[in-house]
Formats: sequence, C-alpha cells, structure tokens
Amino acid sequence: MQNHPHLPATRAQLRDEARAPSETGDTAHWTPARQGEFLRALAASHCVATAARSVGMSRQSAYRLRNRLRGGPFDSAWQCAFRRQFDTLAEIALERAVNGREVPHYYKGQLVGTHRVYDGRLTMALLTMQQRLTRLKDPASDEEALYHPDDFAALVQRVEQGGEEWADELAEEAEE
Repeated sequence: MQNHPHLPATRAQLRDEARAPSETGDTAHWTPARQGEFLRALAASHCVATAARSVGMSRQSAYRLRNRLRGGPFDSAWQCAFRRQFDTLAEIALERAVNGREVPHYYKGQLVGTHRVYDGRLTMALLTMQQRLTRLKDPASDEEALYHPDDFAALVQRVEQGGEEWADELAEEAEE
C-alpha cells in the first residue's frame, strides 16, 4: 500500500512507522556492550536473527551495523564467530562420510532391517566452503595485526572497549 501525501495515514501505518527503526538511527542503539553480547550469541547460535533478537535488535539492523563497520573490529569478530565452530562441522561431515548414516526399513510397522547410505557430496561441499570461509585476510592496520583473527575473546573485548575502527585505539594511545 502506498502512502499518498494528500491522504491521512491510517493508525496501522503510523504504528508500523513508529515500530520500524530508521535507516540511519537504528545502529545508534548498538552500544559496545550490546555488540559484544550479540557477537557471543552469534558464536553460540550461528544465526544472525537469533543473536540479534537476544540483544533486542533486528537481523536487518545487525547487517546494517556490520556494513557500516566493514573492515573494523566488529566485522573481524563477526567473521571469527562463524569460523569458530566450522571445524567441528567439518569433522561431523567427515564422520558421516566415513561411517555413513543408517536408514531403517519398516514392514507393517516393524523394524525389519537397516542399511547405510554414504554421501560424499555433502562432505566435499563443506570442505570447499571451509577453505573459502577460513581464508584469513592480511591485516589492514597496525592495530588489527595485534589481534589474531581466530582469537574471538580478544576481538569481542576490543569491540566492547575500543573504538569502532581499528585506528581508534592507536589514536587514543598516541593522545596519552
């Protein structure tokens, strides 16, 4: 439904506009502490929507924040959160490739046997993705080089206690 300037807005339209975060203002609610909690939830759930809901924010707002802070500590911690459990996923896929999965066979409601199914396609796909997702980039700044890309706890602490950009912490040290 389109809004026409000459027609008054309905109550539902006004209510929806009040609920919807503004394009520019919603990332202002992402305090450093909230960003840290979001990153911990993201590492635990691997689901942006779930992690965002856990800190009272929307999935779209999380992606807008990440786009705004692209290349900074928050972005590095986001990437690390996803890499953290990828090795475990690859191990599970390899286990399934080696041992297969058991498929039960029933006849008239009774289990009469099983057979194993092996599927190497899933394993190959995961391994291909793992190589692409875990490729580490070269640090863009001196401060970024101080943080190992897989040190999730240090990255989250940097997000919570440092500035939004990598150079912010070095600038603060230079001023002291």
